[in-house]
Amino acid sequence: MKFGVVVFPGSNCDRDVAYVTRDLLGAPTRMVWHQETDISDIDVVILPGGFSYGDYLRCGAIARFSPVMQQVVEHAQKGKFVLGICNGFQVLTEAGLLPGALMKNRDVHFICDRVSLKVERTNLAWTEGYAGNEIITLPIAHGEGQFYADKKTISEIQDNNQVVFRYQGENPNGSLNNIAGICNAAGNVLGMMPHPERASDPILGSSDGLKLFQGLLEKVVALV
Repeated sequence: MKFGVVVFPGSNCDRDVAYVTRDLLGAPTRMVWHQETDISDIDVVILPGGFSYGDYLRCGAIARFSPVMQQVVEHAQKGKFVLGICNGFQVLTEAGLLPGALMKNRDVHFICDRVSLKVERTNLAWTEGYAGNEIITLPIAHGEGQFYADKKTISEIQDNNQVVFRYQGENPNGSLNNIAGICNAAGNVLGMMPHPERASDPILGSSDGLKLFQGLLEKVVALV
């Protein structure tokens, strides 16, 4: 299985993700420049955190129009895997691959911290490595991480069981229903504000995030 990490101007977590997939897991990994128009060799696309295009207009609003994003949309529509982390989550909502939007944090401050999360679903390829209702700790670093959607959309997300991660205990940014990460209805597209790649190497004090990448890798390999 081959990972592709999309690099936008302003991405700053792309190498962190590649370190996990390539160096910790030993999986083939390619850095995909945002102007590329052929990602047919990629099995899993990852949109990393950072400040794509300097976060001008809205976070992810310009990145959504990068040439590679049409390929990412088609990749997702074929049922292939797409993961958006932090800014990548924002890009996925802007591109319409995930519902809702990420707004400025409740206190209008940039937050850099560690948070507790509850794993809401373990029947996805992304989360099969976790136990049911497991509480994990991952870092966050964002200024616009407050998940918002209208009542109808929130109801649909809940009814379709699309919430994958919820903030446990303190809600750091005011996200509705404590939502920290969601998937699309098919479950192949995942967006999350916390950074699993920053909690994947035990040398950093936590490997809670590694289970997400390991679970996906094991699931896809098993299907081949």
